[in-house]
Amino acid sequence: MQPIARPTRPTAAFLAVGLALALLAALLVAAAEPGSAAPDKPGKAGKAGAVRIEVLSNRADLVSGGDVLVRITAPRRAGALRVTLGGRDVSRTFRKRSTALLTGLREGRNVLVATAAGARRDRVVVTNHPNGGPVFSGPVAAAYDCQDTATDALCNEPARYSFLYKPSGQKALKPYDPAQPASDVDTATTDQGKKVPFIVRREDGYQDRDRYAILTLFTPGTRWKAWDPQRQWNHKVLVTHGGGCGASYAPAEPPLEDASGTLDAIPVPLVDSSYVEALGRGFAVMSTALANTGHNCNVAHNAESLMMAKERLVEQYGTIRYTIGTGCSGGSVAQHTVANAYPGIYQGLVTTCSYPDVMSPGSQFADYHLMRAYFEDPSAWGPGVVWSPTQMADVEGHLTPVNAVTADEGLFRSAINPEHACPGVPDPVPGDRTTRFDSDSNPAGVRCDILTLMRNQLGPRPESVWSAQEKAVGAGFAGMPFGNTGVQYGLHALLGGRITPEQFVDLNEKVGGLDVNADPVAARTAGDPASIANAYRTGLLNEFSNTSEVAMINHGGPDPGLAHDYAHSVWSHLRLQRSQGHTDNRVEWFGPTPLLGDVRWPVEAFVAMDRWLAAVEEDDRPVPLATKIVEDRPASLQDRCLADGVPGVVCRSDIARTNLSTPRQEAGGPAANDVLACRTQPLDRSSYRLPGGLPVLFTDAQWARLQAVFPTGVCDWALPGIGQGPAQTWLGYGTATRATYGGAALGAVPRGSGLGWFGRSFRPIWR
Repeated sequence: MQPIARPTRPTAAFLAVGLALALLAALLVAAAEPGSAAPDKPGKAGKAGAVRIEVLSNRADLVSGGDVLVRITAPRRAGALRVTLGGRDVSRTFRKRSTALLTGLREGRNVLVATAAGARRDRVVVTNHPNGGPVFSGPVAAAYDCQDTATDALCNEPARYSFLYKPSGQKALKPYDPAQPASDVDTATTDQGKKVPFIVRREDGYQDRDRYAILTLFTPGTRWKAWDPQRQWNHKVLVTHGGGCGASYAPAEPPLEDASGTLDAIPVPLVDSSYVEALGRGFAVMSTALANTGHNCNVAHNAESLMMAKERLVEQYGTIRYTIGTGCSGGSVAQHTVANAYPGIYQGLVTTCSYPDVMSPGSQFADYHLMRAYFEDPSAWGPGVVWSPTQMADVEGHLTPVNAVTADEGLFRSAINPEHACPGVPDPVPGDRTTRFDSDSNPAGVRCDILTLMRNQLGPRPESVWSAQEKAVGAGFAGMPFGNTGVQYGLHALLGGRITPEQFVDLNEKVGGLDVNADPVAARTAGDPASIANAYRTGLLNEFSNTSEVAMINHGGPDPGLAHDYAHSVWSHLRLQRSQGHTDNRVEWFGPTPLLGDVRWPVEAFVAMDRWLAAVEEDDRPVPLATKIVEDRPASLQDRCLADGVPGVVCRSDIARTNLSTPRQEAGGPAANDVLACRTQPLDRSSYRLPGGLPVLFTDAQWARLQAVFPTGVCDWALPGIGQGPAQTWLGYGTATRATYGGAALGAVPRGSGLGWFGRSFRPIWR
């Protein structure tokens, strides 16, 4: 038996080693991943289990506004709970409940530690960002022209509250004064059977330099806390969006009507309003100005504003079961692109007048813009060349040239022209960088095009291709994310014998391209390869590579749809099919009403989506969320066609039901229309064949002209496009003063954070 060693005085060397080990341990703890736990060593203190911190209102690394909702639980056998935030004791906040709103966070890192005798502690790093932003979207291209009531340069001001009500027998909401209650207030019966007066409280506030709104059924005079909400709220959220695609540098109204910005010419009562329906069912309804692409056409800004507003909603109203988006045109763009690039913000999408993104229809509309300049100027046509309207439409891929005119005049020109006026930016003043860009008098001014708004995503143009204005400013403008080098406009019409070789050569010889200021140039647009690749990587062009965990219902109507071709829905279908091998998480409804399919469908689709997600919510199986989304879709929720008034015809993607084409598709491009710039192959005279195999008879002079138009070859559509690939999720673009061009991954989601955004069945959506 060995004798027990007696304690001895530690030597200096021993102390030095001990101090070194202690320092190393401290460094390891400090370097732990933000949001991760740093538990004490196991032993007697671990017998009771562990204390657990859950950051409910957002990812722990993306919190904003100086507060955060957390839930802290301790084992039953543990001692008294002690909680510190940045060294400040906040234990009293948790004496009566496990959930509390912690305030007074400083910008940057805030260490939250919870301990209890007899249990392992938990530790989370909460990173707080300014309420005025940015959180991850990076610097803004111009200073915001804030509202007059703003308290600072980030447009902050306290939230305001007002009341609305639904009169009996009416669909629309009206102002309500609690001091003088209306006598015709309708009754709302929620989807949980709660009956309350149909009175709505509206919260209006400012985040991320712009406005948000949150609406809920509300009983005036009754308290509402995040941990004790009023009983009529069902803990579900509907997000509404607006239409269009533009750039703005001043706060705007959050869009609430389902087709806001798109169906302004149609009286709202003709279209069933899903947001009023949602309120009556007990949903909270949320909208942000920055998620309205007509106001701010940028996926990072869209996502950031929605994330911040969801954080506000959780902190003030309570945890969310799931979130549904709804919207037409730009509202479909915001839903599709945010769901793909920032998964977790939505669990369900209801889209109509549908676009998959901005970039791919933008490329289509750019082709329209160039072809219009040629087609509508007969003096530019070569000797003997005459174009009929039918031939023009054939080359454009549509029924008539009207669609090209509508798309160009109504969407493309204002979105892409840097000299176009935009809110918040004064008219040009020579030498004044805070006023609007003018290529001649004010080259350093604010550019009001959407590409400048996307500069953090696309990156600046390399110095080797700078224009005179860029050289004068000393910086590259936002890169050109598309090109038409190698595109043979009218190829299918030529090979079909519907246009002559001379028409084909003349068109391709003279269609030209656009420079960085959106001005026409004789040469084709090559685009900037790095920016083209970034357009895919950042999700500006949506390949639907990250949407298997979101349910989708799309409803639409026939062409001509005022530049809202039903083909855009087909693009989404084809890309989804390619990315995941099926489209079982997407339902398609097609009806006779342009744009919507049916005026009743906005509400019907919303109700169907709610039923779908409720089924997923009830599914406790240990299977991937993507599997639940597909397998829990109600059997009655299927693709739908209304053909000649006969319901129940199943829609199929191979039916050319007003699934019209585009200039690039008519040039041989893919039906998914997701190639922003093609790879080329050498011209081959023998490849041009008419029906029956006869060759197209180019003269030697015509062939020489084609070779001059395509010196590097023509598009090889069998190859992926330049830079084509899937989007990366949850990218950040720098700080308020320094951009990370093209984005960088925000990193893994901190453990136990963001859990207030969705119920247990939806949690795997953040990866």
